Amino acid sequence: MTRTEYPWLLPSAMAGPELPDDGGRTRRTVRDWVVDITAFLCAAGIGLGTLATIEADPTTPDVFVLIDSLVGAAACCALWVRRRWPVALAVTLTVLATVEPVAAGALLVALFSLAVHRPFRPVALVGALALASTPVQPYLRPDPGTSFLASTIIGFLLVLLVLSWGMIVRSRRQLVVSLRERARRAESEAALRAEQAQRLAREEIAREMHDVLAHRLTLLSVHAGALEFRPDAPPPEVARAAAVIRDSAHEALQDLREIIGVLRGPRDGDTDGNRPQPTLATLDALVAESRQAGMKVTLDNRIADPDTVPAAPGRTVYRIAQEALTNARKHAPGAEVTLTLGGGPGPGITVEVSNPAPAEPFARVPGSGQGLIGLTERATLAGGRLDHGPEPGGGFAVRAWLPWAP
Repeated sequence: MTRTEYPWLLPSAMAGPELPDDGGRTRRTVRDWVVDITAFLCAAGIGLGTLATIEADPTTPDVFVLIDSLVGAAACCALWVRRRWPVALAVTLTVLATVEPVAAGALLVALFSLAVHRPFRPVALVGALALASTPVQPYLRPDPGTSFLASTIIGFLLVLLVLSWGMIVRSRRQLVVSLRERARRAESEAALRAEQAQRLAREEIAREMHDVLAHRLTLLSVHAGALEFRPDAPPPEVARAAAVIRDSAHEALQDLREIIGVLRGPRDGDTDGNRPQPTLATLDALVAESRQAGMKVTLDNRIADPDTVPAAPGRTVYRIAQEALTNARKHAPGAEVTLTLGGGPGPGITVEVSNPAPAEPFARVPGSGQGLIGLTERATLAGGRLDHGPEPGGGFAVRAWLPWAP
């Protein structure tokens, strides 16, 4: 028999996946030393008791007592390698104990260690070997004070007891390892969930900052560009453009303060003093602001009572209109923008923002192109859809549909 034919005899293959450190430590801890010394003393105590019984028998030659003493001492000393080679040691002591009763204590300790540190298959094979050899020892070297049947039954019970005890200890260790692994996995999953929530919150904040600040900053850019290209403009136009720049800068700073306040303040704290979120009812103010900035905006609102629109879809419609007007101001200055709203409870809300191609060349305002992507994601998260793209003739249109529960 070779180790290649029986790979479970190899030390590296005997370590179960549940307890990967069994036998893998090169240095003993204080607990290991205490356990090993205790196991050695138990085996030595059983061996000394057996040796005293052998010496009490006058028919036993002295040379047998000497051999039993040496073999028993060697068997007890061999227990120090039980962590590294538990299977080989248990098999060796099983064979040795058939002719040397003094090695029975070391055999019991070795079987217990085997059951603790190795999986069921090698334990079952070695345990079957130990049970099969149990009747051999009382047959070869019977105890004068105990019958053959009693010795065999006691041997069977002791082997089954230590194997069962060892497997119970192993099961408990496996349970502890499993609970630790579950706790570690739960901590990792909690950290991942927290990281994901943080990432989603940052994306939401970034989207909100883009929706809010892009509108204001575009006004600043357009009117600053107008002042740059028309230094000889009449004083009333310069004053009006400067007023728009000042108001837009003030609104942008105010919006930025609100967003930073949300980041710094507690989520469940008092929200008094914060401006309300825009809804469909505030869309007229957005259109008026765009007209004041010089845009030509036609509003066709077919929703009779905007106040009845739920807050979530109304806010989404407002953001879509805001971003579409901002894009039209950037990429088609001077063109007339048409904003059309319609729908009701059940059919949902439809919004369309379209503009023709600009009639004159203009200085383009740079853009990242992320606004429409954010609007598409926002509409999808709200349960709706959004389409955008160029129109025949060079114009551009943004169309969206959002659900409105009846």
